[in-house]
Amino acid sequence: MIDTDKIKIIGTNRKANFEYEILNRFEAGIVLLGTEVKSLREGKVNLTDAYGKYLNNELWLFNAHINEYKFGNLNNHDPLRKRKLLMNKKELRKIKAQLEEKGLTLVVTKIYFKNSKIKVEIALGRGKKLYDKRETIKSRDTERKLKDY
Repeated sequence: MIDTDKIKIIGTNRKANFEYEILNRFEAGIVLLGTEVKSLREGKVNLTDAYGKYLNNELWLFNAHINEYKFGNLNNHDPLRKRKLLMNKKELRKIKAQLEEKGLTLVVTKIYFKNSKIKVEIALGRGKKLYDKRETIKSRDTERKLKDY
């Protein structure tokens, strides 16, 4: 879990909790270009289809759409490029072992500023079946009805 001291959430993946049963959450740093940081400061990010993948003993972030910086020049970044995630070796080994288990996926849940550094919250999740999603919708609706009364 993440501490709440000096955290400003930039973007969240609201579909992650609906599409996946979240098992473990991890915090990772991310390697970014200058124009990506400026674009993130404006909140221009979409994490809907973002996921993590373990390649060559490194963790990579795919499909995180960070819009181009509108005041950038010809050296502006590619919005969908893959980005390296920074974690210590112990956590990387733990994630690799759990990803080798059948049916687990590395999903991005949040991207945020923590003490002026940009961090990504990634989670190991197992995809929900259709009946699990229906159950989630039903429980959410009953909570809303109880809240109204």
